[in-house]
Amino acid sequence: MSLKKATLFIILILLIDQISKIYIKTHFVLGEEVKVFDWFRILFVENEGMAWGAKIPGQYGKLILTLFRLVAICGIGYWLWDSVRKKGSAILVSAVALIFAGAFGNIIDSVFYGILFNDSHGQLATFLPEAGGYGTLFHGKVVDMLYFPLWSGYLPDWIPGWGGQYFTFFEPVFNIADSAITVGVALLIIFNKKAFPKE
Repeated sequence: MSLKKATLFIILILLIDQISKIYIKTHFVLGEEVKVFDWFRILFVENEGMAWGAKIPGQYGKLILTLFRLVAICGIGYWLWDSVRKKGSAILVSAVALIFAGAFGNIIDSVFYGILFNDSHGQLATFLPEAGGYGTLFHGKVVDMLYFPLWSGYLPDWIPGWGGQYFTFFEPVFNIADSAITVGVALLIIFNKKAFPKE
């Protein structure tokens, strides 16, 4: 895959990711949910930190995380450029392009959404509000909306530690960017020999 094709692929993923996030942010109140199927729902949540809602504690935790993401995206970008330059396999270039697009999509939220939108608590957010955004540059929250509660119920009592507790599988709420990263990593793992052929 050429660098031009990889770039177009990345732009397409970014467009889908950002359009879906902007739509959710401006049409849903935080916590609002639309049931598509029993096993698939659109649920608007915002992620202030890393995957699974983890955070770096402290006053500068969010800033440190965002700056780390910016450094990481530079490394992934170089990996993509180098893979194309060395005529890497289509699997490798596609996977790295997916990871790059996903990481970049979430970086846009972290860097800019705090100044582009106002708060979504109990109201629909507006784009470029007159009173200013809900945060500052580098302090935005990542918009998530894809929720797949495939099964919910009480676990059998005989399961050690979790028996009798209410459990939902699959509970994380994610977005298109997260999906791109997951698919990219999965491609590298599943097609490892094709992605990294031995000389």
